[in-house]
Amino acid sequence: MAAANRLAAEKSPYLRQHAENPVDWYPWGDAAFAKALAEDKPVFLSIGYSTCHWCHVMAHESFEDAEVAKALADGFVAVKVDREERPDLDAVYMAACQALTGRGGWPLTIIAFPDGRPFFAGTYLPKAGAPGRPGLLDILAAARQAWDTRRGELESATGRILDHLRESAATQGDIPGPDIFKTALDQLSRSFDAARGGFGPAPKFPSPHILLFLLDQAARTGDPAPRAMAERTLTAMALGGIHDHIGHGYHRYSTDADWLVPHFEKMLSDQSMLLLAHAETAHAAPNDASRAFHRQAALDLASYMDRALSAPDGGFFTAEDADSEGVEGKFYVWTADEIRAVLPEADAAFFMDLYGFAEDGNFHDESTRRKTGANIPHLTQPVRQWAAVRGLDPQAVADRAEAIRQRLFAVRELRVHPSRDEKILADTNGLAIAALARAARRLEQPRLAERAVKAVRFVLSAMRDGKGRLLHRFCDGQAAVPGFLDDYAFLAWGLFELHQATLDPVHLDAALALADILAARFADATRGGFFLTADDAESLALRPKELFDAAVPSGNAVALYVLTALGRLAHRPDLEDAARTVIPALAPLAADYPMGFTHFLSALAFATGPDALATVTGDPDAPDTQAFLAALRRAGTPGLLVNLVPGAEPAKVSLCRDRTCLPPVGSVKELEGIWGEKTSGGAAPTPPAGA
Repeated sequence: MAAANRLAAEKSPYLRQHAENPVDWYPWGDAAFAKALAEDKPVFLSIGYSTCHWCHVMAHESFEDAEVAKALADGFVAVKVDREERPDLDAVYMAACQALTGRGGWPLTIIAFPDGRPFFAGTYLPKAGAPGRPGLLDILAAARQAWDTRRGELESATGRILDHLRESAATQGDIPGPDIFKTALDQLSRSFDAARGGFGPAPKFPSPHILLFLLDQAARTGDPAPRAMAERTLTAMALGGIHDHIGHGYHRYSTDADWLVPHFEKMLSDQSMLLLAHAETAHAAPNDASRAFHRQAALDLASYMDRALSAPDGGFFTAEDADSEGVEGKFYVWTADEIRAVLPEADAAFFMDLYGFAEDGNFHDESTRRKTGANIPHLTQPVRQWAAVRGLDPQAVADRAEAIRQRLFAVRELRVHPSRDEKILADTNGLAIAALARAARRLEQPRLAERAVKAVRFVLSAMRDGKGRLLHRFCDGQAAVPGFLDDYAFLAWGLFELHQATLDPVHLDAALALADILAARFADATRGGFFLTADDAESLALRPKELFDAAVPSGNAVALYVLTALGRLAHRPDLEDAARTVIPALAPLAADYPMGFTHFLSALAFATGPDALATVTGDPDAPDTQAFLAALRRAGTPGLLVNLVPGAEPAKVSLCRDRTCLPPVGSVKELEGIWGEKTSGGAAPTPPAGA
């Protein structure tokens, strides 16, 4: 075992995974760059995260190898970065990688000048090359030769890269017209896989913000087709192997078009966004069966988050790895013999029939295309439907399947678990809070809001500095790294959702405090929108500004929604004005490819569409007040916001629509009469992705 290097003193689980590498790693910081400058060496920068499978592969092949360690020590200063701990660095260097190579991903491999400017970028590199593809050792030798003999060319190339990135961020446009929503729907319709759900070919990603956009558009237009695409996709995922049918939760993405064979990593951010999608789908479902299916899926997902990702003091951990015992997915798959060894014969046969098992396994090894002998549990149709088709009692079959699941879960718990990344991040906790709070409201499950409150209390008490500003990361008892745009936007969103679920003004006040810092510290006064880093953050080669909706929505898209919502709710037009600066910053990109900006489009529809504010005045615990609040929770009008003003008089509701307020009403029946829709019963349209 190698002696520990500098990374042993770091808090990041990802950096500590590399603490015993023979590579002489530095964490990001002044010491590394001072050494590079003093010794006239380029910086070798490796960016990844703890649950990244290909990061593990490159570590085993290269960073645990003495030959690679010597090449790095002789010619470079090696720096390791956890992308989840420093998303600003990841954003800058991923943009450079995409500009240089046309693609990106992790591990991200950068070679840079001693001041951090990149001149080479790539992703995973094997140690040794193959015909047509150089390996890491080849790249290191070529980079060092260029450094020694063609440094002027490297300087020029780096300057062109950075100029290109600055220019590409400078475009502004007008507020898009309504055609942008239709264009996005048309793009999604053309790429929709009607037979299997999802969009485009394999690999398939959950992309829940796309599903939320579709649900929003269905509510706004009255067209059921977008909702049907969202429901078909989410149902296919819930039935497929991307969903962990034994322990719940969703894996990162599907490697195949059928949602069967996942990349087995589990991320808090994915769970949160999919919880939102299931809760909204249940709320908008056209029939009882679909409503019950997605309601249960949402509750199972919330249960997984609370059981597997909860930190002792109330926050949520970041992720669970794909690998255990050095093998991806080993924890999650089963052979037929393993099932028979732990279940009675009849139960084993029933379970394997229901969950699509085969004696030789139900999926192929990607490299050999041969059956693996292992099975990924998955369904071809919902359990109750499966039972009904076979003439069986749906309730009895569902009860039996659940009892067997619990038995297999207990057995699986005895296996070696994948590692868990126990960082607590303010941004992903904000997403979790928003999802739990919205689900509490949509599913009428107050306990989910109670769990969200625990997370809020932790983040606000343990992850702020002495001036009240957020810290991005908490790990091993220490909060550090100044907060980023996503931390403020996502947590403000979570607090707003918690206010709408509980109507406790404490959450609204906390959201407004974060919104004020966001608007003051992150604004791009020249081009509109918001930078990823605050105005007093560490200076980098570029000040990053994230615009695209990727695995999670962009901080700019969420800021557009939450600043607009808070501005309307608190009568703060300054926040609405700050929100609207996002629109011209994103408009040109969204107009070119609206499918890549679906959360922005949901927020845009909210910000530019009709607004509605219902203010309930009355005793919060009185039956008449509760009746009004229940009716408003059932309402599905897009953009509806609710506020509660405590009072001793009989309850009443004041409804303002499109900045025009109507006389207050004193009964649910009167409210329904002026609302234009029945708020009592039936599936109502869903609100927008941020509403």
